[in-house]
Amino acid sequence: MTTEKPIVLFVCVHNAGRSQMAAGWLRHLAGEAIDVRSAGSEPAETINPVAVQAMAEVGVDITDNTPHLLDVDDVRAADAVITMGCGDACPIFPGKRYEDWQLADPAGQPIDVVRGVRDDIRERVENLIKELTHTSA
Repeated sequence: MTTEKPIVLFVCVHNAGRSQMAAGWLRHLAGEAIDVRSAGSEPAETINPVAVQAMAEVGVDITDNTPHLLDVDDVRAADAVITMGCGDACPIFPGKRYEDWQLADPAGQPIDVVRGVRDDIRERVENLIKELTHTSA
């Protein structure tokens, strides 16, 4: 890792659902141990309200988050870049850890579908925390 505290960047197209839920889980589960960022290649105006609802059901508040346009500096600063259906929009830098999480897009989906995405993301984030905290220890 290039920093004392690892930086994780979650990227999806609209930065309104999957990446926001992942960032919310990582902040919630890792606390201050990991610096969390998220962005989108084509950010929406607001976060998906069903994603906000699904996260609120498990005690994670993402209501104050706002979609952010992906910038090359976001990727450059990150130790780990987790993409979620954003294609080739994310620049590649040597020495970075890249993962592509294949997840259903919660946009326009009913709450029961979004809950499944939320729970899948939680499991992936828990594994990521174990890997990053083990690597950086």
